[in-house]
Amino acid sequence: MNEINEKRFNSYIESVNDALEKYRELFSGENAVYQKKVVDAMWYSLSAGGKRIRPVLVQEFCRISGGSPSDCIAAASAVEMIHTFSLIHDDLPCMDDDDLRRGKPSCHKQFGEAIALLAGDALENTAFEIISDDSNISDEKKVRIIRELSSATGVFGMIGGQTIDMENIKGAVFSDSKLLSMYSMKTSALISASCRIGCICAGDYDGAARASEYGENLGTAFQIIDDILDIISTEDNLGKTAGSDEKSGKCTYAALHGIDDSVKQARKLSDAAKKALDGFEDTDFLLELTDMLLRRKK
Repeated sequence: MNEINEKRFNSYIESVNDALEKYRELFSGENAVYQKKVVDAMWYSLSAGGKRIRPVLVQEFCRISGGSPSDCIAAASAVEMIHTFSLIHDDLPCMDDDDLRRGKPSCHKQFGEAIALLAGDALENTAFEIISDDSNISDEKKVRIIRELSSATGVFGMIGGQTIDMENIKGAVFSDSKLLSMYSMKTSALISASCRIGCICAGDYDGAARASEYGENLGTAFQIIDDILDIISTEDNLGKTAGSDEKSGKCTYAALHGIDDSVKQARKLSDAAKKALDGFEDTDFLLELTDMLLRRKK
C-alpha cells in the first residue's frame, strides 16, 4: 500500500480496537463478577489480533458512500465480534478441532470447551446489542444491519458453510460447485455483509448491491489463498496450525486444482472484485487492499 492508504488502514484498525476496548468496559468490574470467566474468554479471543479486514471494509465502504466514522464504528465492532465468535466455534473439538488461533492457544484450550462455547455465544449476542444501542444511526439502519448480520451468520451464511464443511472429512471429494458454495457461505457471506453494512451506515442503500459483488468475489479469493497458505506456509507465519487441511484429509480448492491454478483463480476473482467497484468513487484504498490480500503470506 502507498503511504496514505497504509495510514488509513492502520487508522481503521486502531479505531475498531479502541471501540472494542470501550465495549469491554461494559463487562468489567462490578458489572461482571460471577461471570468473569466467560468475559475473560470473550476478550481473550477478541483481543488476540488478526487482520481486522471485515471492520476495515465496513469503515471504508461507509467512507466512500459519504458517511462519517461515527456512523459505522459500532457496526464495525459488531462485525468483528461475529467473526471472532465464528472462529471460537470453528476451533472447538466438535468442529475443526484446532488448538492454535492467531498465534495463541485456541479459546477452548485456554478456558475449556464449555466456556469457549459460551464465549462465542456471548460475542454473537453482544454484537446485536451494541448495534441496537448505537445512538449514531437511525432505527431503520439498525434493522437493516441486524438483518445483514443475521443472514451472514445463519443457515445461508456461516452456519450453512460450516455444516457443509463438517461433511468434508478424510476421503471426501467435493465438486467445484459444492466447494465454492461452502466458501461463499462460510467466508464470503460475512465479508460481503461487511461491505453492504458500510454502505447502509452511510445511507447508501443502492450502493450496497454493488458492494455485495465486490465482497463475494473478494471473500472467495480470500478463502482460496487461505487454502494455498495452509499448504505452503508455516505455523509460525500463519499463527495457526499449518497443513491441517491435508492432515484431516479435507478437500480444498488448492488440493483439487493445485497451487498454480488456484493462484490464477484467486487473481481472477480479485480482478472481478475490483471491477465491481466501478460504481463507486475514490476506490484507490480498496483496490490496493484487494491486491494486498491476494499477495498476503498469512
